[in-house]
Amino acid sequence: MSRQEVVVLSAEESLRRPRLQDVAAEAGVSTASVSLVLRGVAGPSSATRERVLDAAARLGYRPDRAASLLARRRSRLIGVVMDVRSSFHAQLVEDVHEAAEEHGYDLVLSTVTRTRDEGRAVETLLDSRCEALVLLGPEAPASRLSALDRQLPVVAVGRPVPSAGVDVVRAADDEGVGQAVDHLVGLGHRRIAYVDGGPGVIPAGRHRGYQRAMRRHRLGGHLQVVAGDHGEESGARAARELFASDLPPTAVITYNDRSAVGVLDTLLRGGVDVPGAVSVVGYDDSPLSRLAHIDLTTVSQDSGQLMRHAVAAVVERLEGGRTAHREVVVPPRLVVRGTTGPAPAGV
Repeated sequence: MSRQEVVVLSAEESLRRPRLQDVAAEAGVSTASVSLVLRGVAGPSSATRERVLDAAARLGYRPDRAASLLARRRSRLIGVVMDVRSSFHAQLVEDVHEAAEEHGYDLVLSTVTRTRDEGRAVETLLDSRCEALVLLGPEAPASRLSALDRQLPVVAVGRPVPSAGVDVVRAADDEGVGQAVDHLVGLGHRRIAYVDGGPGVIPAGRHRGYQRAMRRHRLGGHLQVVAGDHGEESGARAARELFASDLPPTAVITYNDRSAVGVLDTLLRGGVDVPGAVSVVGYDDSPLSRLAHIDLTTVSQDSGQLMRHAVAAVVERLEGGRTAHREVVVPPRLVVRGTTGPAPAGV
């Protein structure tokens, strides 16, 4: 064998991941003994344990977690679908990582983007052998979610789902928007407008909360809803429409924080004082809302609590054998910051 051939073989050998058999040969023991030592099972002597652990360290051996889980027909992976454009979803993902790790699970993320819909994101997770799905603000029909739940446990975060199988973890959105209305009415506002979030179950719940709260305060005659969606531009368009009228609102509540930022940007560019002339309230308490130059009054859904409940629901289904539907409703909380203040005098 030529010197060049030997070098090539050595390089190939160095790329191969050390196996259980390699550790056994290095330590001079059986593969069964190595397996017992690395799994922390009683049996091998202290001397054998020391030899095995030293050999594993010298070889850089790491257990093949994927192969081990495959042998047990478990992946311990939770699939999460998120909208990559949402800063609130980014916060939820950070919180769900923490909650999943506490239970010994890892995550596979699949994103919804401008060109990639929710269905495709879900299919990616199914192909990745995820044991359960956590869907953040899913927009699929209840029938589709129910069909998914017949394949594996599904938790819908943020929206109710009329299904006997799908678990739900959500905030009481109508109550959250109601708190925003209560806060503004308490500051003397009457002309309170609402920027909608477009079609869907979640926007409908928040819209309904605005209408109910306004009527509760006997302000049904001041109801004013402007069409919008999830993004900043919709908030900017809504602001231009609202403040082009002869009698603009003194306060605006938006579907989410991104929309509120669009409203604030338009008002700032137009020289409108916030909160002196107009108060603005968002929804989600996203990282965006906490920036010092935004300082947005908003409704918190308590993302950490939402994700702890979502992961607990997954664990109960996978390890506890629960089959009954469960819905957890987390109370929202208004976070008052710098974008709300007393209504202007004389309005």
